[in-house]
Amino acid sequence: MPRLNQQLHPHREPVPTLAAATVLLLRDAADGSLEVLMTRRSAKASFVPGAYVFPGGGIDALDSDPASYAAAARRPTQSDEHLTQAIAAIRESFEELGILLARHADGRIAGAHDIAALDRHAPFVAQCQERGLTLAADSVFVLARWTADRDLPKRFDVPFLVAHMPPGQTPVADEKEQFEPVWVSPSDALARHAAGQFFMIYPTIRTLERLAQFANAAAVLSACSGETPLWTSCPRAGLLAGKEARYMEDEMPFGELELVCPDGQIVHPLDWQSERAVPLLKNVQRLTAPNPGVMTGPGTNSYLVGDPATGYIAIDPGPEDAEHLERLWRAAGGDIRMIVCTHSHPDHSPGAAPLQAMCVQAGRAQPPILGLPSAPTAQAHSLFTPDRVLQNNELLALTGKGLDGEITHTLQVIHTPGHAANHLCLLLQEDGLLFSGDHILNGSTTVISPPDGNMADYLDSLDRLDTLCAEHGAQFILPAHGYVLGSARSAIAHLRAHRLAREAKVVAAMQALPGGTPEEWVAHAYADVPPRMWPVAQRSLMAHVERIRALEPGND
Repeated sequence: MPRLNQQLHPHREPVPTLAAATVLLLRDAADGSLEVLMTRRSAKASFVPGAYVFPGGGIDALDSDPASYAAAARRPTQSDEHLTQAIAAIRESFEELGILLARHADGRIAGAHDIAALDRHAPFVAQCQERGLTLAADSVFVLARWTADRDLPKRFDVPFLVAHMPPGQTPVADEKEQFEPVWVSPSDALARHAAGQFFMIYPTIRTLERLAQFANAAAVLSACSGETPLWTSCPRAGLLAGKEARYMEDEMPFGELELVCPDGQIVHPLDWQSERAVPLLKNVQRLTAPNPGVMTGPGTNSYLVGDPATGYIAIDPGPEDAEHLERLWRAAGGDIRMIVCTHSHPDHSPGAAPLQAMCVQAGRAQPPILGLPSAPTAQAHSLFTPDRVLQNNELLALTGKGLDGEITHTLQVIHTPGHAANHLCLLLQEDGLLFSGDHILNGSTTVISPPDGNMADYLDSLDRLDTLCAEHGAQFILPAHGYVLGSARSAIAHLRAHRLAREAKVVAAMQALPGGTPEEWVAHAYADVPPRMWPVAQRSLMAHVERIRALEPGND
């Protein structure tokens, strides 16, 4: 983890979470499509007033009482925690909407007569027992688990449960906490929200987006039969166009928000721009070159590591763009001690020499240009010769005396061929940050283009980076294109699995068309990629073909 003294913002402890449970009551519409029961919260509610929600509320002590457990049917695989949550959801559904998930001893589902006999304001479980009703907790399954973001003044830890709507029952709101129960398809709810007619909060919206992928209620319940949530999330928020924007763990900005604002403060701008450096830590700045495109995403990220007391190391100065280099130089206060290029591609290394010249012209010592020379396999536009060749595992250190005493920033060099033969990554040891160049990107996979690119080398390099992240506890990856990635080892594992899954598709294409051309193979192996991208994808396909043939018996 990054050093606390390098965090940009003073830590603010989030408020503790409160245990709650909510349930999505499902049914099939007349046309067989999925509908979910929603209700509008009171305009006077202390939490999300006026929002359309699923029924639910806080978990009470009685929900986990042995007497409540005895009054509930449970699946053999249903944990005590899930049973407690199911009982709470059943109770809240009855109190808020008069829905009763319970059975008689003979298996009959509770009906209108049973509901009319119960008092919504009296102890729930005891009333059910008096009427010989067993809570149908075994019919309630876990869909997801949401924890409210760290910035909120009131936070809940909430399983989102699912159950079939009991036949023959009609929701009737309590007219105190809940109003206007409505059956709605997920897609219709989302459309009405987008039109400003159906206010919902972030977890509800995201849940409906995923629910919209299911054809009917049976499909949802089947997917939830494994007793584990389909997803778990504690979102994070940043600023986009000056407005609050929240993201789940699998969305691109999440890792960057985790790095910059670990406690959830909503202060970090996520807008891509090239005019000024974006601080990520006190000792790490990112300046994105003005070269957005299909291959570069929002642009090539240049990084500055260091501070005024130590001077700076510039990583990937980018293309030879005078304005970009001027901004990079000014962001470092002109005190650039080293310039490191992760590889020789034209959006990474050409700016090195002019940036070096700027330092000299300003009367500073000449910072050496460091990296690995381009290999003979490199294309003509990717030729690069450093002032000094870096060695694998070499350490590049900046030291100085700051307000808190001596301070050091140490970059470990890791040779990672694959995307390019001369590619390297850098690990900031003190803060557990991996600068990945083009080896790992956020939002896309890197192109492996033979002969300078090599798929076997690429996969081996991923394994090397995973081992290094484990050894140093590195949790964040800072790519040359896109936002910071969090959960570094998971990101590496996902990328490796993706590459091998793609390779399996390439194998299948080669087997289906043994005499086929690369153009024909790419149409099969990359059928899930837009055809406009196939010419680029073909490069990586050929890297896979090269590796596949090398692995064939007799080629070892």
